[in-house]
Amino acid sequence: MNLNNPTKENLAFILNELAERLSVANRSLMDPEDYDLAKYDEIKFMYDIVVQKGNFSATEIHAFIEELRNVRK
Repeated sequence: MNLNNPTKENLAFILNELAERLSVANRSLMDPEDYDLAKYDEIKFMYDIVVQKGNFSATEIHAFIEELRNVRK
């Protein structure tokens, strides 16, 4: 899968992976319909960081979730 292309399918995959890796309890925050493809690069950047780092503190998880809220429609 090439995640460099901003498609709805890639966005859905990235958001699902972020939800899993960050243990997001409220999955409604990760609904792909609530995100604009124009913000895809920002979301992909966050995804890349999460994949690279792996483990996060509660504070870091909260910061990522806040950033995701900021890029929602």
